[in-house]
Amino acid sequence: VQLQASGGGLVQAGGSLRLSCAASGRTFSSYAMGWFRQAPGKEREFVATINWSGGSTSYADSVKGRFTISRDNAKNTMNLQMDSLKPEDTAIYYCAKSRFMSAQIMRVQYDAWGQGTQVTVSS
Repeated sequence: VQLQASGGGLVQAGGSLRLSCAASGRTFSSYAMGWFRQAPGKEREFVATINWSGGSTSYADSVKGRFTISRDNAKNTMNLQMDSLKPEDTAIYYCAKSRFMSAQIMRVQYDAWGQGTQVTVSS
């Protein structure tokens, strides 16, 4: 599976962005997917994950209630709707494919990564 993230940009605090991840390959619908982010000088951290069917999701505490992850298996796409953005959400956002069907929060449980898309939130 190859992954292509898009949708990043510059937005003011309180604004919204919608990230998308397009996947190639026929196995997209068999695996959980996730979003991670990495700010300058920091480790890559978990943001959100969704299981193979879209019926189960999990979020980092820092984004819970503001971000929504979704997927469309018919289109091989995954999205991250980000609302009420804060300056601390500024980072490069990466989409990733898990080794498993169930939603996963650990980086080591992912085996394919997109190239990342920059999100910058100004105060």
